[in-house]
Amino acid sequence: MRNTAWQKQVLIVHPDLRILSSYQSLLSGNNFSVVVARDIPTTLLAITQHHCDLAIISSSIAEAGDGWTVAAVIKMAFPRSFIAVLAPGQDVLTLQAAINHGVQEIYDSEDSPDEVVKAILSSSTRNEAAADQTRVSHLQ
Repeated sequence: MRNTAWQKQVLIVHPDLRILSSYQSLLSGNNFSVVVARDIPTTLLAITQHHCDLAIISSSIAEAGDGWTVAAVIKMAFPRSFIAVLAPGQDVLTLQAAINHGVQEIYDSEDSPDEVVKAILSSSTRNEAAADQTRVSHLQ
């Protein structure tokens, strides 16, 4: 049994088991404790039972656009979490949905999980460094 006390927690929500498995493998290899969900009820249960430092969510879980609402719920439950949504294309409506639901990053759903994980790890590291700098400047 691994000690997960020091690992960041990630929630991956996607209806495709193959894609879930790819993200789970990549993130576990990067020292994350991974929870996966394929539907909204399982996602809501996971939110009540696990902390979430990072969430990767498909914009369409059971139907088109329902992932945005899931992103908003996760952001409300874990306001400091890094939320990324996988969406087909990035038009003005997609960007507006991201703003409305507190999403930090949008990735094309056609991008490989490897590309998305590399980009998320880079983005979340930059965001943590900026947050740490903000905390330090408030203390001075």
